[in-house]
Amino acid sequence: MNFFEKIFELFSTEKYMDIIFEGFKTTVIISVFAAILGLLIGTMVALVSISEVSPVTKVLKAICKVYITIIRGTPMALQLFIMAYVIFTFRGFPEEVTAIIAFGINSGAYVAENIRGGILSVDIGQTEAGRALGLTSRVTMFKIVIPQAIKNVIPAIGNELIALIKETSIVSMIGMFDLTMAAKIIGSGNNMASYVVPMSVVALFYLAIVYLLTFAIKLIEKRLRASDKR
Repeated sequence: MNFFEKIFELFSTEKYMDIIFEGFKTTVIISVFAAILGLLIGTMVALVSISEVSPVTKVLKAICKVYITIIRGTPMALQLFIMAYVIFTFRGFPEEVTAIIAFGINSGAYVAENIRGGILSVDIGQTEAGRALGLTSRVTMFKIVIPQAIKNVIPAIGNELIALIKETSIVSMIGMFDLTMAAKIIGSGNNMASYVVPMSVVALFYLAIVYLLTFAIKLIEKRLRASDKR
């Protein structure tokens, strides 16, 4: 039996596909909710980072700077271990929630820097024009600067979301059942060329997720570019 016949055998075996789809569901759930959490955290941190200096924002800026430095300077696997085995050690605490929080916090640091860079890339003249029209700093930021910044950061945020999806493959390190764990189980439980076939099939699932996300990002970019021409 050649390689492709073994892949067909896996796809045609209900038991194996049930295992893969169960892992696929976990991967999608963690990826989607971690992405939402990361976008929320990243947006808030970015807005704090570029806000005007005051006694309150000075402290918040320092906290955000420490947060970004620590998260970007330590491995994702280590952060996941700390969340799973140090912070969320309560009995019965859902592993999925632990993973979502860990990946969301990690993603938030990168998203924050992407958004901050996108906002700073908008010409200062746009801000000055808004202020000259009598708009407040807040209104100028949300009505003029941020809409332009969004167009600049969409590709970078898209890349971060793609990286997030692939990084979720390490949740099997804390015993969670995701796509990667599904491939390990199938590979160790049958004679289908050990891990080669199940790993290849799981890779196709990851490719499909990333392709769909890439396609969606390109559609958003195209729509935003079309609005510039109006």
